[in-house]
Amino acid sequence: MEKSLARKLKAIHADPSGCREFIIADAKDADMAFGIGAPGLSPEKHDGELRFRTLAEYREQMRIIVKSELVDIMLMSASTAEVLAIHERLFENSPVTPAARANDTTDIHVLRGGKGYLAPSAPFRTASIDQMQCGHLDCSPEERHLGANLGLYSITFNNDMELDRRALEEFKLFREEAERKGFTYFLEVFDPNVPNAVAPELLGKFVNDAVARALAGVTGSGRPQFLKIAYHGPQAMEELVAYDPHLVVGILGGSAGTTLDAFQLIHDAKKYGGRVALFGRKINQAEHQLAFVHFLRLIADEVIGPVEAVKAYHGVLQQLNIRPNRRLEDDLVILTGINSYGSNGTISVPPPAPVAEAPAAAAAPVADPAPPVTVEPPVEAVLGEPVPEPEPKKPVAASKSPTNARYPGPNFEAMTSAERLEYHRNRLKQQFGS
Repeated sequence: MEKSLARKLKAIHADPSGCREFIIADAKDADMAFGIGAPGLSPEKHDGELRFRTLAEYREQMRIIVKSELVDIMLMSASTAEVLAIHERLFENSPVTPAARANDTTDIHVLRGGKGYLAPSAPFRTASIDQMQCGHLDCSPEERHLGANLGLYSITFNNDMELDRRALEEFKLFREEAERKGFTYFLEVFDPNVPNAVAPELLGKFVNDAVARALAGVTGSGRPQFLKIAYHGPQAMEELVAYDPHLVVGILGGSAGTTLDAFQLIHDAKKYGGRVALFGRKINQAEHQLAFVHFLRLIADEVIGPVEAVKAYHGVLQQLNIRPNRRLEDDLVILTGINSYGSNGTISVPPPAPVAEAPAAAAAPVADPAPPVTVEPPVEAVLGEPVPEPEPKKPVAASKSPTNARYPGPNFEAMTSAERLEYHRNRLKQQFGS
């Protein structure tokens, strides 16, 4: 089956300024960073003590998200990619692309009681390209597409010539190996993990310049599929997109924050030229991950706005009898996001104006239940009006891309707004009931 990632990238490159396609990745590679705590807290009570989900539970969430086909990429550690992609063949008949973290620089090594991530980032790679592709060293040619043939390669520039030069040299070695083995990658550029490495007002410009300079000498055969960077506001995003329309820009999610943080971020990224969102903690720490991803997709497809999506998401939680982490009014607040794995992370630029006036968000689950929100079905209630009937004589179209003959998914660009709304309403009803 053709992967939705390939289809969308082709459409974006065909019309960089006009294409409305948007790529969503679920970044569940956190076991490369946090260890035992990567799967997140268990929702179950354990005599008042907090317990983390197990690795098996973490992987089960990945299976659920992949089977929903709401995301385009599932990013995993190499060990999880081996289990799900090679052993279980989860992605064989799926439009979702498996990806693995191709390197794990020292600034993502965040251990309980550890301090290593506080030091300037240093290059490091646990998994080899062969191990990501086929599960062992020295893959045969026919084995190279068994596992993940897409990887996340990460660089942290710290405005230190010697450190940055070493990072670029390791990046060069990786690109050369990837090209020889037919391995594709996307490039993550973190903000500096050293305090005061760059003046705050120049941080977005520094990252943009670092990206442009790092890729200026890289020919087409070695260039990344897309970027993953922190969102530094409209000006920085538009500057990078305008510089090279074929350098597909994606944003990282950073810390979990409020639900509006996540929903507003994906909305703003697309509004100002971004075409990819890779959310890890924002998805993994949601009360109901599948419902959360549903609304990310609705926002990315321009069906509803961020504020309406937060209200509808709370309505779904109410229908499922799931206690929200925050009251609705607290979840409608924009907080400043932390963009690095460590607690000393850099700060993203918040939206220029708040979208709702509400008290500061609670740091812990609230004691009182959320106020009632009637959502039946969720999208209809959010819009406050009946779902309009699709225009006659214009059926929902499959993608017109000639390479998309085997992909059954709809082509949202060929739909009316009513058709997009009807499509997503039906998906929500199938997942959560009416």
